[in-house]
Amino acid sequence: MTITGKISREVEINCDCHLVYDLYKNNPHDSSVADPEKVEACHLVSGQWGVPGSVIHWDFYHNGKKETCKEIIEEVDDELHKIVFKVIEGHIVEVYNSFSFILKTKYVGDKKLVIWTIEFEKANASIPDPTSYLDLLCGIAGNMDAHFFKQS
Repeated sequence: MTITGKISREVEINCDCHLVYDLYKNNPHDSSVADPEKVEACHLVSGQWGVPGSVIHWDFYHNGKKETCKEIIEEVDDELHKIVFKVIEGHIVEVYNSFSFILKTKYVGDKKLVIWTIEFEKANASIPDPTSYLDLLCGIAGNMDAHFFKQS
């Protein structure tokens, strides 16, 4: 029996939230500059940055251990400021049958939000929900202010 799930969290930031969207679309390798304690490296494997079908390789730290993953960009929506990354290789797919990260940025009143959603499929009920990966992504998003304000 497979178990599917979806978890999501909003992070309020002070910088223009669409800068975060642009970073993940066009310069995701800059996330290692924004938060080098969490992201070691990001490389384009094939395709072009920000183009569906392109493949990205990540080296990052999760729960104190180095992990890697390859993602394919499934969707880029400039109108909704949304990107869908599907994990196709790495530690994550050793545990989950399917796994996608969804980034969305938006303004709600005077709030600037980065919203991360994870959609996943577990092989069995004993596998935990991937809340620690959501913590990681939201932690990086929370550190984007310092990165963007340092650049201005």
